[in-house]
Amino acid sequence: MAALPESARALLASRAYGHLVTTNPSGTPQLSMLWVDVDGDEVLINTSEGRAKTRNMRRDPRVLLSVQDREEPQNYLLIHGRVTEITAEGADEHIDLLAGRFLGLDSYPFRQPGEQRLIVRIAADRLAGLGPWAPPPGA
Repeated sequence: MAALPESARALLASRAYGHLVTTNPSGTPQLSMLWVDVDGDEVLINTSEGRAKTRNMRRDPRVLLSVQDREEPQNYLLIHGRVTEITAEGADEHIDLLAGRFLGLDSYPFRQPGEQRLIVRIAADRLAGLGPWAPPPGA
């Protein structure tokens, strides 16, 4: 697992949007735009049971996550990683926290009846991109 530098943790804790790539059973890529968060050296996303990305991550934990810096739009963080855990524990509280950060609301307004929220933890294997978190050229 690659340690996330402070600059990457700060980006992941900001209002930056992420784009998560998983692999469909056919081998084709599946892309989802989503909110991101960070806990130490792990990236957190919040999703629902039954979605394609959730099924894909359970079958193949390898993911690619791109996060664009809203303050410096040419800067982006690219995380090659793998899912270490998918859990419902704390997921409802976590989506409310993200709704506060991204929407300025106390609770997530798009819940569906019977929906089971999930927290997905992702460990970074390798970092790339353009910005203070990127490895030096040739590294």
